[in-house]
Amino acid sequence: MRLLVVEDADKLAQVLKRGLEKEGYAVDTLGDGRAAQTRLRSRHDEYDLVLLDVMLPGLDGFSICRDLRERGLTVPVLMLTARDTTDDKVTGLDSGADDYLVKPFAFEELLARVRTLLRRPRRALPAALTAGDLVLDPVSRTVRRGVVSLELTVKEFALLEFFMRHPDEVLSRERILDHVWDDEYDASSNVIDVHLKNLRRKVDGAGGPDLLQTVRGVGYRLRA
Repeated sequence: MRLLVVEDADKLAQVLKRGLEKEGYAVDTLGDGRAAQTRLRSRHDEYDLVLLDVMLPGLDGFSICRDLRERGLTVPVLMLTARDTTDDKVTGLDSGADDYLVKPFAFEELLARVRTLLRRPRRALPAALTAGDLVLDPVSRTVRRGVVSLELTVKEFALLEFFMRHPDEVLSRERILDHVWDDEYDASSNVIDVHLKNLRRKVDGAGGPDLLQTVRGVGYRLRA
């Protein structure tokens, strides 16, 4: 899952980025309201969730969220703000926010709210994803191949989930890096090869036909 953190307090933005990345999310950060509006207008489909501060230079979070909804964009928005009056919360929710979290907050609470919002798909998706006898449950974060339970790292789980949401589709290295990692990696990095090697060993080594395939010169595919 790829998240966008829009927060002008750089220290807090970096704390959120590091914490969320440790949980397996790819995270981009922006500190300016106008830049966030531009990014979301043009690249909203790259993000699964936006963590949006209210008080921002350039354009406030309420206006950004309202602009998203007026354009029919449904990316979930979790507002982060020190403004804790009832009127502020009502304004945030009326502008189209999915949830509203008042600063200061515990990171564990933020994480719980992120998980809750990510379980509200913008389109109908099955609770469990399947490819042949491979089953991934994004809610319980479990994977099994037939009757064999697979123990995956956080990044391996994110990578496999991305493949299983795009079965039989050839995914380029750039697209995988954009969604599963973040802007610090480039297409020449071998990070995908390392994680795919380990993921193949676990998934295809559990029995049955090989599911993860390399399409030479193009990318990778999960055979459904």
